[in-house]
Amino acid sequence: VQLQASGGGSVQPGGSLTLSCAASGIIFRSGVAGWFCQGPGKQREVVASITSGGYTNYADSVKGRFTISRDNARNTVYLQMNSLKTEDTAVYYCNVWVLGADYWGQGTQVTVSS
Repeated sequence: VQLQASGGGSVQPGGSLTLSCAASGIIFRSGVAGWFCQGPGKQREVVASITSGGYTNYADSVKGRFTISRDNARNTVYLQMNSLKTEDTAVYYCNVWVLGADYWGQGTQVTVSS
């Protein structure tokens, strides 16, 4: 089982990034996929999630700015991040929950700074 996250980087406030997470070794299409973030000195918290049926949920802090989506044919979940703020700086982790088990990607750094 492997979740490979990519797409992090450094941007200025107001900029955009798209994170991707490709899954292998699991029945991705049946799982709930999500993105979590962990800022400096903070606990890991959920950013957004998407069910197998496409129902999405977002943290209040990112509503209207971030969009989660999935491509089951590619076993991939995406996080489109727009209007980024300095407080979005964190390590972002992808997660898939399927058949009672949790799987995590390795994390990708997002830094928003002027």
